[in-house]
Formats: sequence, structure tokens, C-alpha cells
Amino acid sequence: MPAPPLLALHGVCKRFGAVEVLTDIELELHAGQVVALLGDSGAGKSTLVKVISGVAPADKGVIEWESGTVQIRRPHDARDLGIATVYQDLALCGNLDVVGNLFLGREIRRFGFLDEMEMERRTRHLLERLTRDVPDLRARVVSLSGDQRQTVAIARSLLGDPRVLLLDEPTAALGIDQANEVLDLVDELRDRGKGVLLISHNLGDVKALADRAAVLRLGRNNGFFDVNTAPQETILSSITGATENVPRRTASRDAGW
Repeated sequence: MPAPPLLALHGVCKRFGAVEVLTDIELELHAGQVVALLGDSGAGKSTLVKVISGVAPADKGVIEWESGTVQIRRPHDARDLGIATVYQDLALCGNLDVVGNLFLGREIRRFGFLDEMEMERRTRHLLERLTRDVPDLRARVVSLSGDQRQTVAIARSLLGDPRVLLLDEPTAALGIDQANEVLDLVDELRDRGKGVLLISHNLGDVKALADRAAVLRLGRNNGFFDVNTAPQETILSSITGATENVPRRTASRDAGW
């Protein structure tokens, strides 16, 4: 019998005023798995990430964490469960160095003073665990390359050793080589047993990296796919609406969802 998912959503709805942005959303994410969240602009992907991260709590539905029902009403709730989010804009402070960005808002103090040596030690250790080299930890983030900035943002999200990471378009603003570096990093996170929800418009990245794909269209589920076996054209049809309301049997627990 397959292990229960780390995170599961059942019948989740989200409304902004008179507009229902998400309707009856179903989603499951297991440890050591990358699930790609796909859909056209306006499909509800970013809103779903905000629901899971506690930025925009769901209005209806059930969220489960390791098979137990939980309430995610604010970002601290998600963080306490073990959910971390890296948004598309990265939310880094360009005028601060790498260490300053990682510990912004959660600085380590000793005898009332900032413990710069301990924060630098932990930063170096974390980046080494990610097998990524940022040569100068005291360099301002604004001077780093795109993939190095993405690494810093992911490293910051890993400070609390989360079990689930939500990555919003992590390669959107990167060149091919830089994007490959970030994809390798996501692959390493999966190998370490993290569950990763990856928002991406790049089907090439999805086919190369993800285990499964969940498609949203107009705020509703429109298909679940095993990325290793589903033709790219089938996934694309679900995204564009050429195929509507793909049956949920591919998302059943028997299929590993």
C-alpha cells in the first residue's frame, strides 16, 4: 500500500469578492516527488500556492498534512508544518549580502549582539549541502548571477528544514545554462526526500524533472498526468482547454496520488 501523501487538498475553494478563483481543487504531494502545477495565465496556480502557503487562506475545503486535517490561515501555520515557498520575484534584498538575506528577520544573536560568524558558518554549511558554490558569502546579492540568486532564495527557504517546497517559476528569468543549474538543484531536493510543487510554463523542464503534473484551467482541475508516460501533446491539450475535465481516475490513490 502506498505511503500517504505529505500534503493533500480536497475540494479547496478560494473567492476574491464575487469572483471564485479556485473551485473544488484536488491535489496530492508525496515525499521525494516533484509535482508540476501547470496552466495558462489566470488558471489559478499562484492563488493555489498562496492558499497552501497561508498568504490567502482557503474559503472552503480540506487540507491534510500526513493524513491529518490542518488549518493554514497564515504563513506561520505553513512554516510550522514544514512548508516553505520561493516566489517568482525571490523577495531578496539586493543591497544585503548572502548571509544577510538568509537570516533576515531571524538573525542569530549572542549576548545581545549579532553572531555574524555563526550565521556565516550555517550559510556555508547549507550551501555545501546543496552542492552549490556561491564564492563570496559577503557579496551583495545584486552582484550575483540569476542561478546564484535562485540558490540563495532556495537556501533561505531550507533554513527550517521544511519537508515541502513550493517553487513559483524558478527558471522563468534564467538562461539555459542557469536554468539547468536550478533544475539540478530541485532534483537534489527530491533525492533528499523533499516534496516539491513546481509551477512552470516550460514543458521541457517539466518532462525532464517532474514525476507528475496537475493541470489547472479556469480555477479547476483539468487533468493529472504521469509525466514519464503521458505524451506532451496530451498535457498541452489539457492546459489549453482542447481537452476539458480529464477524469480524476489518473489522480486516484491507486495510481500513487
